[in-house]
Amino acid sequence: MIPFDVIVVGGGHAGTEAAAVAARSGARTLLLTHKAETIGEMSCNPAIGGIGKGHLVREVDALDGLMGRAADAAGIHFKLLNRSKGPAVRGPRAQADRKLYRQAVQALLAETPNLTIRAEGAEGLLTQGGRVAGVVGASGAEYRAGAVVITTGTFLRGVIHLGRERTPAGRVGDAPSVGLALALEGLGLPMARLKTGTPPRLDGRTIDWAALESQPGDAEPEPLSWMTARITNRQVNCGITWTTEDTHALIRANLGESAVYGGRISGVGPRYCPSIEDKVVRFADKPRHQIFLEPEGLDDDTVYPNGISTSLPESVQRGIIASMPGLSRAVILRPGYAIEYDHVDPRALRPTLEVRGTPGLFLAGQINGTTGYEEAAAQGIMAGLNAVQRAAGTEPGRVLARDEAYAGVMIDDLTLQGVSEPYRMLTARSEYRLRLRADNAGLRLTEKGLAWGCVGAARATAFRAFEQGVSGAIARARAEGATPAQYRAAGASVNLDGRWRSLLDVLALPAMPVETAEAMFPWLRDLPPRVRAQLECEALYGPYLARQEAELALLRREEALAIPDAVDFAAIAGLSREMQHRLGQARPATLGAAARVAGITPAAVAALAVHLRRA
Repeated sequence: MIPFDVIVVGGGHAGTEAAAVAARSGARTLLLTHKAETIGEMSCNPAIGGIGKGHLVREVDALDGLMGRAADAAGIHFKLLNRSKGPAVRGPRAQADRKLYRQAVQALLAETPNLTIRAEGAEGLLTQGGRVAGVVGASGAEYRAGAVVITTGTFLRGVIHLGRERTPAGRVGDAPSVGLALALEGLGLPMARLKTGTPPRLDGRTIDWAALESQPGDAEPEPLSWMTARITNRQVNCGITWTTEDTHALIRANLGESAVYGGRISGVGPRYCPSIEDKVVRFADKPRHQIFLEPEGLDDDTVYPNGISTSLPESVQRGIIASMPGLSRAVILRPGYAIEYDHVDPRALRPTLEVRGTPGLFLAGQINGTTGYEEAAAQGIMAGLNAVQRAAGTEPGRVLARDEAYAGVMIDDLTLQGVSEPYRMLTARSEYRLRLRADNAGLRLTEKGLAWGCVGAARATAFRAFEQGVSGAIARARAEGATPAQYRAAGASVNLDGRWRSLLDVLALPAMPVETAEAMFPWLRDLPPRVRAQLECEALYGPYLARQEAELALLRREEALAIPDAVDFAAIAGLSREMQHRLGQARPATLGAAARVAGITPAAVAALAVHLRRA
């Protein structure tokens, strides 16, 4: 057997990004997955992006990842969420044709050099000298490598729950991964159960669309990938319906039949994507809940009713569907279900997503307690980058800080705080939202990707041209300007204080209409649309970011004080036993990271700082 540099287990969103980035970086990479034909499968909702999640997609794309390009190739309904708000919280989102998305991911992998794909499950791990040395396949074959990335999604001892029925499975039609779960348990990793769910799928031909509110996408679809010039797929509308009092009464009457409320599931579900049973119980005062009816493909009549994931029996699900406007005759093609699965406490990982104490083993995706395609993809690309370093004999160090990327926020949250429920990315989780915008992901991260060797030539060339265009436009806008009297004469309501203001100072002001700016500075009309949009964002946020930079300089000095792996928190004077326990569980890498551990007091941080400086 030819040895590989990196082996990736799992062909979902984390696995495909990990395998692609490892191979793109020059590592001989093997992707092991149960079925090659399901690589890139959208197991739950047919959508990519959204608030917070769209930021992650743009960051993956900035590192030359697959998700954004695949979503653009498959997208059939695009929406920029929070369009009326500032760019920092806008979330690009695309609903995709499931088949086209799967085909796009597989096509991108097929053209990736250094990548081998093999349809075989992984049932065990090979270890040598305390580190991972490869994977044992379901056939008994041994695949050796310098690093292994595990991205098993919901497959680790996965169990599907439908009413009182209980079926071992990673998803419908696919067997769970039991041997690998036992192998991870054998390494002493802390593991627990989580759950997620999916709604019933409907036959769109049996829906009364005329009775529903229609929701079109944006007139001009905004691509998720910076490399996509325009969207070419035919776009479709979605529909909106609502639950009713009859819906809620039926659910309340059958709560005992729900796998969750019947006590047959121990795993905790996602707070930000609750089942319809959870909604009815937790929000008992609400008379109705909105449901989005999302077509799953251009040549597929299947419809995804977003907002009613459930584990109630199929007979009850039929009643729930029939009780909603426009769905009285709707046919269920496949019932919804809940799935319970193993995950590893992510506090067992380093910020590189490598398992502490087991060099060469990396985990990414739902195995780390997250939920969502986008969270998985961002972890996958970072785990793949670090696996390449480990396989090359270098200490992994590809880490994004909290002020650099939402991916950095997520991984820092996971590895320091752990999870009590499936983790979802939200813009509110970041203290640097003005910096971490979806529009500037390329400017934030592509330079870093070039240094890491994971960005291809086409993106590198396009990025350099864009970067030069933006920097040139900003420099010119900073150098050119006018007096208040000149601005007033042109039609801008600028204060008459006699102070000269640059174009950059006034470009984002409500007092400066677009027409006025272009009349005074005609070169604005000649800027490429993306450069113009970026210039306007920089003008809007520039003053705030300048102040934030000063604050960050102080924080970075704190972050720079490293905590050695071998530090014995129990031996540090001034730390209570509770503080010793919390720090010992989290094993923060820096003093700044220690300050973010849940429950750590300022006094404990001060005591730790004194100890580190003495050491």
